[in-house]
Formats: sequence, structure tokens, C-alpha cells
Amino acid sequence: MEGGRGGGRGRGRGRGGGRGYSPTATATATAKAIWVPRAPQSQSQSPPTVDHPAPAPATAVSVTITPTSPPHQSPSLPPPHANHSQQQPPHHSPNPAPSPSPSPSPSPSPSPSPHVFDICSLKTSNTVVLKPPLHFKNRQLRKQRQQQLNNNNLPDGSILRPGMVHLKSYLSLPDQVNIVNTCRHLGLGVGGFYQPAFRDGAHMNLHMMCLGKIWDPDRSCYAETRLTDGAKAPPFPPDFLHLVHNAIRDSHALIKHHCNTDAPQKLLPPLSPDIVVVNFYTRSGRLGLHQDKHESDESLRKGLPVVSFSIGEAADFLYGDDGDVDKAQKVVLESGDVLIFGGKSRTVFHGVSTIHGGTAPELLLQETKLRPGRLNLTFRQY
Repeated sequence: MEGGRGGGRGRGRGRGGGRGYSPTATATATAKAIWVPRAPQSQSQSPPTVDHPAPAPATAVSVTITPTSPPHQSPSLPPPHANHSQQQPPHHSPNPAPSPSPSPSPSPSPSPSPHVFDICSLKTSNTVVLKPPLHFKNRQLRKQRQQQLNNNNLPDGSILRPGMVHLKSYLSLPDQVNIVNTCRHLGLGVGGFYQPAFRDGAHMNLHMMCLGKIWDPDRSCYAETRLTDGAKAPPFPPDFLHLVHNAIRDSHALIKHHCNTDAPQKLLPPLSPDIVVVNFYTRSGRLGLHQDKHESDESLRKGLPVVSFSIGEAADFLYGDDGDVDKAQKVVLESGDVLIFGGKSRTVFHGVSTIHGGTAPELLLQETKLRPGRLNLTFRQY
């Protein structure tokens, strides 16, 4: 760049004939264009005397300054003060140093376990969600309680078949929130949620956690440890006991009223559960028709019931006398519903065919951040 500007000035001096010839300017332009050893000049006019010792004689070099372009420099004789970085493109270096090896990027934090599944989605977003005020929650709870009781002071429910009871919107919102939080806490620990697999490589279309005892769907039996990782089952949460006992008690009241009997316990025996099988169904989750018949012989002989809690999105629940889907009946289980089957219906075939997305209560999602899907707890007594 500097050579280019020097060439421009020399050309301007030549055109200004009226100003006369300037040896000093010519020497300056020549010095900027190329450096040569000091030698006698062949031109008719000599350059001005410079106050420093004369260098050793050398062969004179004829220099011609081209007006339209910078002077050409001989690559074999570079000036000692030449700035090579200006002769190269800005992004090149005359002596490129070896580029330092890139520092390794930090590895992501390892997940606790390849089997762990979080039933809650805690991803942050830019959307601000305002929680409903307390009076709105209380109004919803009062409305829910009113729905649970009819004119005969009975819970809102129906008897689907002998020994099979459906309690509609039975679990309150605080109870549902507590269940989700408890299951999430246990599900992230040892023996938490995982996706069961079979020996042929197939996987169940859900995530499971067993409390109290391990249920092995591949071998169709209970065990003390999980075959996949050797984990033991987390303990049975005692906070769930009163919910199960209350559901059995209110089912007895419903059976007594609808079946005109004073001994509802004969149709639906009481239950003291010690096992909970917790399943989480995503929106694509399914469960084929099957029977729960692997508890102890005594439990099955007495017809001790299975109590099922539904939380989250609604599901189509199928049930029938055999494994034929076309003959099965269907009931929709929504968040807060409780389904109980015991007595003559203890070994009924049942399954889940569809999860209805977007049907979970908004208040539940705001309080728990539950993933899209359905959380299901089935209580049994071994």
C-alpha cells in the first residue's frame, strides 16, 4: 500500500512541469519504491549529498517508475526494512506458526442411569405462566367435591360389573399433585422408572416402577431385585394407604346402595396393599389385554382387589372376559379417576388402547410439570 501511494506522488510531480524538476522528490520516490546499494548515478543530474559514510561500490541499477502501477521489486533483493505482512494478503503470514491444537470441549454431564426416566418435564421456556390465585383453586376444589357427592351423599361413580367399580374424579387436586411429586422423587432414584424389555429384544410401550416388590413382566413373576440392573424396589409409600382405604370404603357405600346389599365386602373384599406397580404411558403408550393373576394364591382366592389411580391425560380402558379386543368393553378414565376390580372380577382381562392428548387438568400441569401422558398406579396385596 505504501509503494502504491509513493508511485502516485512521483507521477504527480512529473506532470507539474511548471514547477520544475526536483531531485529530492525523485530520490525519495525511488527510495520508497526499491532499495539499492548506493552507487554513482548514470543520470545527468546527481541526487543530493547525504551526510553518512558512502557504502561499498556496487553496480548501478536503473530504476524506472511506472505511473500507473507500483514499482516492481526484485524477489532476490528484498529491502532489509521491508514489511512482509503488507506484501501478503492480510490473512496470510510470511512465516506461519503452527496453529495451536483446539482445546477439548467439555463433555456433557452424564445422566444418572440409562434406565432413569423423568415423568416431569422441567424444560424452561420464555413464556411466563402465572399460577392461578388461591380462591380460584378453592372454587375448583369445592366444585370437585360437589361432583363427587350425589343426592344420596354417595361418591360419583358406577358399578361396571360385579366387583368392578369406577369412582369418577375421586382424587382431589392436592392428592394428585402429591402422588406425582412422590412418584417422581422415587422414580429418579435407584429402582426408578425404566422401560421393561423381553428376552427377544422387544420393549414394553410404557415406563414402569415397582414399589414394595419387583414385577418382572418377562418372567411373569415378582422378585426382590430387578433383572436388568439388580436394583431393589423402593419402599411402599405409607402416604398412599389412606387413599386406597378411603376408595374401598366409598366403593362399599356405592355397592350397598346400587346392589341393595348389607354385605358389600362379599362383593368387593377389603385391601391392605403392599405392592404398587406404577406405569407411565406417553401419548403413544399402549398395554394389551392381560390378567393380573401373579399375586399369592391366597390373595387371588380371596379376590383381593386391584385399585387403580389415573393421573394426567385420559385413557381408553378396555376390559372383558377374554383377550379378544373386539369383544372388550371400554370406559374412559380421566385424571383423578379410581378403578377397582376384585371379587368375581379379580382376574378380568384389561388393557389400555388409547391416550387422549391434551386432556390433563391445567392446574395439575402447572403444579407438577407432568409430561404429556398418563400416570397410573395399581395397588395390590401379595
